[in-house]
Amino acid sequence: MTQPGDLAINPPRQERSRQAWARILDAGVALVEEGGYEAFTIAAVCERAQVAPRALYDRTSSKEALFLAVYEHGIARMLADQEVFTRQERWAALAGREAIDRAVRELAAIFDRHARFLKQVVLLSGAHSEVRWRGREHVRRLADHFGGAVTAAQWPGTRTDLAEAVQWCFSTVFSGLVLRLVYGSDFAAPDVDDAGYVDRLVLTAQRYLLV
Repeated sequence: MTQPGDLAINPPRQERSRQAWARILDAGVALVEEGGYEAFTIAAVCERAQVAPRALYDRTSSKEALFLAVYEHGIARMLADQEVFTRQERWAALAGREAIDRAVRELAAIFDRHARFLKQVVLLSGAHSEVRWRGREHVRRLADHFGGAVTAAQWPGTRTDLAEAVQWCFSTVFSGLVLRLVYGSDFAAPDVDDAGYVDRLVLTAQRYLLV
């Protein structure tokens, strides 16, 4: 994503610089996972990535631009996982009930694999307008992928509002996963283990969509 002014990133061109930049981004994600935005400092990134400050300032002149580059790097890992929803032939072979089950479990698995990073950026989004805006765009893309997968399945009947219903279903499941991730297992529902919680999300989605 191209940014104006002090949010611009000067991409590395030489292999050695690209390797250093990759270490910087990985170090930044690790720091965010461990301590959130407060732990993200230029000094901490340099120490973690084992690079001199100049390696950062060659790429950008601001901490904020570096943080947003790190944010996109962390999100890119999630986007790679979301490709599971774009394999239309896989979803088209499923019946509606099974597609719901698999889609909800895949979504929950993405949350689980990226829990530490996701928790920090969700918490930050309430106070950081750029992270909130970017996060909203990424969630919309995820919603479209989830919806495309579920609606590609074999559905009985001729329900005309399926696409819209699936989007509302995604919103409900996604919100439930966010609440559990950020505030804990007993915040808005009876306290059950992760497997039991996902089972209940699947059942909720099936009961809503299979009417």
